[in-house]
Amino acid sequence: MPYLQLDVPDRYPADSKRALAKRMGDDYARIMQSDASLVSVAIRELPDGGLWSCGDGDPQPGARLMCDIRRGRSPEQRAALAQALIDACGEILDLRSDLLPVEFTQHAGDEMFRSGRGWSKDWTANEAK
Repeated sequence: MPYLQLDVPDRYPADSKRALAKRMGDDYARIMQSDASLVSVAIRELPDGGLWSCGDGDPQPGARLMCDIRRGRSPEQRAALAQALIDACGEILDLRSDLLPVEFTQHAGDEMFRSGRGWSKDWTANEAK
């Protein structure tokens, strides 16, 4: 953990996806005061017509970003991260910010296990880099 999962309604070059993953990991580490080596990024390219954003009028092709993180960060930190991730997706993949909601799922540290490290701990400010 963290696991950032971006669902998109289009196909992108591997270099663009790699650049986005790098930026997302770096933004996560900086804003959430953690280590980028802990971040995993999934970019799932759904088939044509596979993801829609509903609202007034006809549905529009949309995107969605799910962030599985350890609990302990403030709402302000999470909001700053959400905006940075939305900005990165807009700049690198040209996704519309108004059609890219970000959802956080917060987990206790003991819900994440890494070989050689064991169970994670809940995040505290003492861990800040």
